[in-house]
Amino acid sequence: MKIICIGRNYAEHITELKNERPTEPVVFIKPDSAVLPKEQDFYIPDFSKDIHYEVEVIAKIKRVGKHISEKFAPTYYDEIGLGIDFTARDLQSQLKEKGLPWEKAKGFDGAAVIGKWLPKTKFEDLNNLNFKLLRNNEVVQDGNTGLMLWKIDEIIAYVSAFFMLKKGDIIFTGTPAGVGKVSANDYLSGTLEGEELFSLNIK
Repeated sequence: MKIICIGRNYAEHITELKNERPTEPVVFIKPDSAVLPKEQDFYIPDFSKDIHYEVEVIAKIKRVGKHISEKFAPTYYDEIGLGIDFTARDLQSQLKEKGLPWEKAKGFDGAAVIGKWLPKTKFEDLNNLNFKLLRNNEVVQDGNTGLMLWKIDEIIAYVSAFFMLKKGDIIFTGTPAGVGKVSANDYLSGTLEGEELFSLNIK
């Protein structure tokens, strides 16, 4: 199982981090060891003093595919959910300044929170889903998939030109504006169309 992530997929998030707007999806990968085990707290790693939360809609691939046409992309996933792409922002900034890969800032142990999966048939329009991240019961990120630069089906078609998609692969579709630093004793929870799909403590 691999975790394929899309960066800079919401215009306001691009602006808040002062990044350049991409002309095609920004792709990076987290290893499967980055998945935070269910019911486990997230422990802030020693190598960073600036871990940021990034809530994202996620999709789970259900069969093998390569060079998938966008019109057939919906047949490659049945479930969607919500997750967090934890990012060591200080480390990422250092790596970006040197033109180096981001993996250490994005793929560390526990850096991928994967919430409960829901059948996509539960929703009328995957391109109009409201989702939120709450920190200590206050909304800090409030997004809608309609604001994605590239929608789920477009992402699947794009990444499958480079990587063979396999059953169980997970796609993180990017985060909206509002990312921020976590601190010890924070409590995070995420909702998709009002339903809570994950919650966790920060240690």
